[in-house]
Amino acid sequence: MLEKNVTLSLKGCVRGALMCVPVFPGIIVFGAVFGTVAAQKGLTFLETILMNSLVYAGASQFVAMEIFTEPLDHGTLIAMIGVTAAVNMRMLLIGASLRPWLGQLPGHQTYPALFFLTDLNWLLTLAQYDKGERDWGIYLGSGLTVWAVWSLSVIPGYFAGSLICDPKTFGLDLVLPAFFAALLVPLWKGKRQTYSWAIAGGVAWVTWALFGGYWGIFTGAFAGAIAGAYLDD
Repeated sequence: MLEKNVTLSLKGCVRGALMCVPVFPGIIVFGAVFGTVAAQKGLTFLETILMNSLVYAGASQFVAMEIFTEPLDHGTLIAMIGVTAAVNMRMLLIGASLRPWLGQLPGHQTYPALFFLTDLNWLLTLAQYDKGERDWGIYLGSGLTVWAVWSLSVIPGYFAGSLICDPKTFGLDLVLPAFFAALLVPLWKGKRQTYSWAIAGGVAWVTWALFGGYWGIFTGAFAGAIAGAYLDD
């Protein structure tokens, strides 16, 4: 069912942008680390900027860099496409969850705006939606802000990333996970979420323990979605 009275305002965009401020350190650090990884893999500065800003896929970019070799052959290219597509399949579920809010907007507004969809601004947006917010400037403002900070953070990383190539040294690797965990609290509505989240986390952890890498993002999201669909409150 589509929502009525959906609005878009500058005030909503500003609110969405300000909600992202607490996680700027994490975004900047990991964007900078990507810049360092890209430089070490032999990408030019322009290639790194374009990939970071136009592909804009977070974890998938790191997956691609792990597989990337120079010169790039067809087998490596196919592997990069397959693995990054698997990691990003969670966006199918994330995007679908926004339809009740954004579904009534014209396509020329909705589809370009979906480029800025990330796990971070999705959680921010969904938390506000559940509180009764219908100004989708919250989504747009947070998405644009995260994209801008992420895009700019690759620059110092490319030229001087060795200074922060290990975020764990400063504990900054915990900023984004802690923020995501805090955002989950207002989304909890009963045992259905408890069980589905527990299943998603358990499957993701087991996948990581067995195979490493980023496959747990996909398997955890898929398992949690299946559990949520069949469990009753």
